[in-house]
Amino acid sequence: MEQPKYQVLHNRYCIQSLLSRKAGRKTFLARDFQTGRLVILKLLLFSPDFTWDDLKLFEREAEVLRTLDHSAIPKYLDFFEPNIELGKGFALVQNYINAQSLQMWIQSGRSFSEAELKWIAERLLDILHYLHSRQPPVIHRDIKPSNILLGDRSGATPGQLYLVDFGSVQTAAQEGTITVVGTYGYMPPEQFGGRAMPNSDLYSLGMTLIYLATGQHPADLPQKDLRVEFEKLISLSKSFTQWIRWLTEPDSAKRPTSAKDALHF
Repeated sequence: MEQPKYQVLHNRYCIQSLLSRKAGRKTFLARDFQTGRLVILKLLLFSPDFTWDDLKLFEREAEVLRTLDHSAIPKYLDFFEPNIELGKGFALVQNYINAQSLQMWIQSGRSFSEAELKWIAERLLDILHYLHSRQPPVIHRDIKPSNILLGDRSGATPGQLYLVDFGSVQTAAQEGTITVVGTYGYMPPEQFGGRAMPNSDLYSLGMTLIYLATGQHPADLPQKDLRVEFEKLISLSKSFTQWIRWLTEPDSAKRPTSAKDALHF
């Protein structure tokens, strides 16, 4: 793993390792000198490929996280301008969650029963109900297996579920960015046009369940009239299969209107 060129930021956060990087953004595991605890430190640098949309999304993530208080969502800890050799930028600090993503569980050979898929769906709908019930509603816009963590497993219990990476978040009262935000295969058709609404997140939840049930990326599955054809690849009950089809309707008007409305398998 790449070693960072700077070890301590803000005279407080000691960099431990680089977790990910993309287009001027880096995410580190760090230790907070003041508390002794591990934290997640996200760094946005004003690099040659930097855009103002990058800054808008980064600041929005910090602003939204600061207002949230849910046990399954990372907690906002700090936001500052780091003084580093690589240039100017901003840093966002969140609490560290010791858990693996659903994508990592699948890639390691883990499979999920229908009962476990329903459990995952219920937990995510609870989180989405909390987000969408905010005033104004908070839309995640990038729900996918790599942004859902599953940890604290013991015995036969699935564990604790967490929704992370609010880097694409938007409130319903805000205008979208010019850049299309989301992940191909998981984002609904309306997001390709820069629009997002609460039930856009429900579509992404449905696609996530399809990935967990099939082990295949939704973008690799056959489509007909913008609808992913997944039914022949799974062995789920008819009612649950129809429920997933409901979530993944290409037409947003035909999906559940809310997370609460979707809580009927």
